[in-house]
Amino acid sequence: MRIAVVFRDPPPQSERAGAARLRRLAAALDDRGHEVRIYCLPWWETSGRRIDIDGLEHEGVTFEHPALYYSRLPGLLVRYGPDLVVASADPPGAVLSAWLGARLARVPLFVDWYGDEPDVSGSEWVGPASSLPTRVVTPSEHQRTRVREYGASEANTTVVPGGIDFPTITATDPGERVDVAFAARLDDDSNLEDLLLALAELREAGEWTATVVGDGPERAAFETQARDLRLDDRIEFVGDCPREERIAVYRGAHTFVQTARRQTFARELLWALACGCVGVVEFQSDSSAHELVERRDRGMRVTDPDALDGAISESWTFGFRDVDTTFQGFDHAAVTGQYVELFREAGVGAR
Repeated sequence: MRIAVVFRDPPPQSERAGAARLRRLAAALDDRGHEVRIYCLPWWETSGRRIDIDGLEHEGVTFEHPALYYSRLPGLLVRYGPDLVVASADPPGAVLSAWLGARLARVPLFVDWYGDEPDVSGSEWVGPASSLPTRVVTPSEHQRTRVREYGASEANTTVVPGGIDFPTITATDPGERVDVAFAARLDDDSNLEDLLLALAELREAGEWTATVVGDGPERAAFETQARDLRLDDRIEFVGDCPREERIAVYRGAHTFVQTARRQTFARELLWALACGCVGVVEFQSDSSAHELVERRDRGMRVTDPDALDGAISESWTFGFRDVDTTFQGFDHAAVTGQYVELFREAGVGAR
């Protein structure tokens, strides 16, 4: 199968989680034997329009003014003759160009709309970009609702969750045992203060310990708050860590607490749950994290920050695990399989 991926700013030009997700999907489809070509704005210094980057063919749509990307893209798609077009939602104008190219080529258009695309909501093209594609794929019901507010329908939207590398979990040894783990970029949206206040209420509840993974502009303030609450001997701030070190922390932790105010998809929570943690999620109106613990025995949701300490204490009554095989369905290979099934439903002979 020949697949065109419309991706104006792919990695390494974009470091968004949504960009990494679409790049991973393109690579996974290429690994399955499909012919994949990414249509982007070129940033390489070679004279050729096409270049292989980490095993994927990239074609620069224009080396001239970036605005020409939108007008030249449809013709290039038709010339390529794809069986399917997959597009990033960033920017919405490129989705319309991809839609025109797909329509002229008489093939389906799928749009991966992660939710971290910059300035999407302010675009004049956001309505048709959400309503015209054959299918809009989001990582959570929370983001699906947002896309429907832009103009998409229930029929042309679906959820395919973010993925994890489950074999890496089982291949990584658990770290030192701790009672609570937390991971996020340490900014105001991380809302770590709610966890610190909850742990302060549990100061007399045994000799518990906690690990905070992540760095950011509010780290020093959070460390100061931990000292002021007399928790600095219980909580270790380990900074940003590579994936294997995060897995080791999660496999050694009993409970993972999620308090972030904004999360299109709670990736670290998913990794922690797969590593056996009991998940405690503080519900936030602009976060999808609660979706990962709903209807799960080893997960709980709280709507009141004052109830967070009680939920953490209750989570410690669950048995300890350092892996949870029920999350194998979130492995990257399984997630790619969900995309392939959607392609088949649209009449594309995918494998």
